[in-house]
Amino acid sequence: MRVPRDVNAEDLIKLLERYGYVVTRQKGSHIRLSKTFDEAEHAITIPNHQPIKIGTLSSIIKDVALANRLETTELYNQL
Repeated sequence: MRVPRDVNAEDLIKLLERYGYVVTRQKGSHIRLSKTFDEAEHAITIPNHQPIKIGTLSSIIKDVALANRLETTELYNQL
């Protein structure tokens, strides 16, 4: 599946909030989201850019999919 090329930070944050992530802080143009599992916390940093670069988006999606035991294509389809 091709990585979407027009995803901005706002769209990605909305998607991650559906999976239980919450915005914990922002410093400059980077937004930090985190999700607490049973005893662990997963944190991800998203650049507040329009659009997010393809490699950066791909890396974020892979990391989120791995932490939540999802397929990357499932996340890409929801963007």
